[in-house]
Amino acid sequence: MQRVCFLLKVRAERAAEYRERHSAVWPGMRAALTECGWRNYSLFLRDDGLLVGYLETEDFAAAQAAMEEREVNSRWQREMAPYFESLDGGTPDEAMRPLTEIFHLD
Repeated sequence: MQRVCFLLKVRAERAAEYRERHSAVWPGMRAALTECGWRNYSLFLRDDGLLVGYLETEDFAAAQAAMEEREVNSRWQREMAPYFESLDGGTPDEAMRPLTEIFHLD
């Protein structure tokens, strides 16, 4: 099982709205994540907009590719993109760059 952690930057002035949107993630989006192998998925948001994501999956590249195929994910990504800084015209999913794990205590 791969443990994946990534950072993104939410616009600080939209952090409250971003939190609110995630209190009611669409059922279809939740189902797609599960079906595509995203397990134990959490997002953590600091007040200044720093977003930390964590998930576990058998194969992160395959889990991302499977989500790219889902129409519900395309809609979600389009709706979430305006909340983020520095996407360079891409989507939040495309901006995810996993951090290198350097220590794990089991």
